[in-house]
Amino acid sequence: MAALNIIIAGGGTGGHIFPALAIGHALKKNNQAHELLYVGAKHKMEMEKVPQAGFKIIGLDIVGFNRAHLLKNISLPYKLIKAFLEARSIIKNFQPDVVVGVGGYASFPILFMAQLMHIPTLIQEQNSFAGKSNQYLAKKASMICTAYPNMEHFFPNRTVVLTGNPVRSEIATNTISKYQGNEFFGLQHQYKTVLIVGGSLGASSINKTIASSLSEILQQPVQLIWQTGTSFYEQAKKEASSFADRIVVRDFIKEMNYAYAAADIIISRAGALAISELSIVAKPVIFVPYPFAAEDHQKANALSLVNRHAASMVLDKDITTDLLPKLASLLQDEAICNQYAHQLNKIAITNADELIANHIIAIAS
Repeated sequence: MAALNIIIAGGGTGGHIFPALAIGHALKKNNQAHELLYVGAKHKMEMEKVPQAGFKIIGLDIVGFNRAHLLKNISLPYKLIKAFLEARSIIKNFQPDVVVGVGGYASFPILFMAQLMHIPTLIQEQNSFAGKSNQYLAKKASMICTAYPNMEHFFPNRTVVLTGNPVRSEIATNTISKYQGNEFFGLQHQYKTVLIVGGSLGASSINKTIASSLSEILQQPVQLIWQTGTSFYEQAKKEASSFADRIVVRDFIKEMNYAYAAADIIISRAGALAISELSIVAKPVIFVPYPFAAEDHQKANALSLVNRHAASMVLDKDITTDLLPKLASLLQDEAICNQYAHQLNKIAITNADELIANHIIAIAS
């Protein structure tokens, strides 16, 4: 088939960037001649991660609405107008056959202008609670690829297709054993391993609770892999120094395939990418949803698994009282751990990137 020009827009966090890159790789696998252009937000992590993956990217000068400091929104209307004009210029120059939005600041202006210019658009909705921007864009979108079932109440029914969220190929096809995972991190083999992750930036409430409870946690036959994010890293290393033989502290874990392989139980935020990866990993997980996510979508994401008896959840406000008892209970209850793993295996979609790439090509054609 003929090569296509495709724009993929969005970013801001790993939860948007990694799926966007997975889609790009799947499109290139389909046809190396496809011309891809990523559009992100200036000064966001996609401006570094996308070129590292071998793709071209253009940055829009755009920011989101600042709910914490309202005065910082004074320049927002100007930046939005500028972003729309930049988006129109990018589309006119690149002449895309289709434009894909994966969420994040840059996604809205590019998809809005593409629809205004009668170019087919595809929305990749990653969460179980659709944001207002995607609900608005969905009215003119050719297709919405969702990670969760029963999303028709957010979007026009005819355009919705369940594909799952794309995850990194090293996660989707992970063949690393638990033994290899432990060896990679220098861990011991007689203990159960608890993996603690808070997303690419870390999670303050999880970090503080773990830091204040290390002695209590390590009274049990466990060891920890603890991803802290950069801001808590030094403090975590200090707190963990007395237990160096049973705690591995990292600010960021690039080799998550090894971390997931080593883990027996996982404590995690409930971003869309985390949910999708952990469904494929199929290990018992305790979700602690980030309470300030837009429309409280992390709680909705976690509940989508909790309601199917596939995971546990502790609310952020209850973390200091409920996280440790929940962890202790899971460590001792093999039956519930097996149930979670079984249910997650039933939910997991491992080829979301290929499914979405096929839909992109179909609507462009």
